[in-house]
Amino acid sequence: MPHYLICFSYPPETWAGLIANPEDRREEIKKTLEPLGGTLHGYWYAFGDHDGYVALELPDNVSAAAFLATIAASGAAKVSTVPLMTVEETLEALKKAKGVEYRAPGK
Repeated sequence: MPHYLICFSYPPETWAGLIANPEDRREEIKKTLEPLGGTLHGYWYAFGDHDGYVALELPDNVSAAAFLATIAASGAAKVSTVPLMTVEETLEALKKAKGVEYRAPGK
């Protein structure tokens, strides 16, 4: 099943709500993933470009898009997604690349 890394950032209103009422968001994310056949693997807050990261598994890109649309529609977070590949998938891609030709720009 495909894995995804979700990068999220909260607007000030969401942070204000969490300060007023701190809560663990993992259970809510799990409940949102369940009807889509997804699994939460990790949820972290961070310093830097994003406020946090979520690692999850979903059956396919359509299910991932449904999850992201649901989160984005709430207005509570801005999200971006990084589809993740297994080592085996990467090895398969590298083998497939052997038969592909490409001319670099300016060559």
